[in-house]
Amino acid sequence: MKKILLLSDTHSYIDDSILKYVQQADEVWHAGDIGDLKVMDTLKKYKPLRAVYGNIDDAQARLEFPLHNRFMCEEVAVWITHIGGYPGKYNPNIKTEMTANPPQLFICGHSHILKVMFDKKHNLLHMNPGACGKSGFHQVRTMLRFLIDGDKIKDLEIIELEKRV
Repeated sequence: MKKILLLSDTHSYIDDSILKYVQQADEVWHAGDIGDLKVMDTLKKYKPLRAVYGNIDDAQARLEFPLHNRFMCEEVAVWITHIGGYPGKYNPNIKTEMTANPPQLFICGHSHILKVMFDKKHNLLHMNPGACGKSGFHQVRTMLRFLIDGDKIKDLEIIELEKRV
């Protein structure tokens, strides 16, 4: 069983309210728009990290992290990318792969809007944790926390941090 903390769109920002939840997780996953790589260095000091780069990330971040990160966590096939779209409206660059080889858990960021939904067509769970940084239009900083136990994704929690200022 793995406790996962899922975040995105830090835009160079990390604080103690995020790190409190990092310390409670087994792994941290970041769905892009990292900003300053010091954010990732800080996260790596605490827990194993899986991540992708986003559209605001520089060449250094793109060398360190992939555009798409596909892996197995326990018995769950996971795909993380930054600009993925939503069920029925996936990014055209991933539609073919999504149809041919869908994961069980599809994660993206970019929108700064927290959404979790089931895609019946591809039989997968779609997650976007919103944004936990302070840059953007979102009002409340958010993250997701959940467990992966064998082939089950369970105990999903929405974490709302303070309002963005």
